[in-house]
Amino acid sequence: MTLALPITELVAKLEGKFPGSVVESNENVILVKPEFVFQVASFLKNTTGFDFDYLDFVTAVDYNSYLEVVYYLVSLKHNHSVIMKTRCTDRENPRVPSVVSLWSGANFQEREIYDLIGIKFEGHPNLKRFLLWEGFQGYPLRKDFKLP
Repeated sequence: MTLALPITELVAKLEGKFPGSVVESNENVILVKPEFVFQVASFLKNTTGFDFDYLDFVTAVDYNSYLEVVYYLVSLKHNHSVIMKTRCTDRENPRVPSVVSLWSGANFQEREIYDLIGIKFEGHPNLKRFLLWEGFQGYPLRKDFKLP
């Protein structure tokens, strides 16, 4: 079992490096602004002491008023973990930077999120439908999706 990293130390370092990037935090979750996702993820992966070298999963949730992307990051070296989240308030054109160049395991997961929820991952090398066919209308995991 991994241990949750003390979040206050992490937030302090993130705010020092990327002022205004952290919207809020609690015991083991940091919520970052979408425009900072890639920079914060890169910092968490490549900074000595954090070394989040493993992306366990990335998923998304529809909360009606916004879409949220959730990243579960693990450091195998230090046996600690953190949950990083970001919110897309523009439901018509939700966008988040891709983290595939940091963790190749995000490839299919970002494609699945795009396919089923409609969040576009900017910089993804092959962002196209993953489970549904090209031409499918809508995103079936959104709460406002209507069956034909």
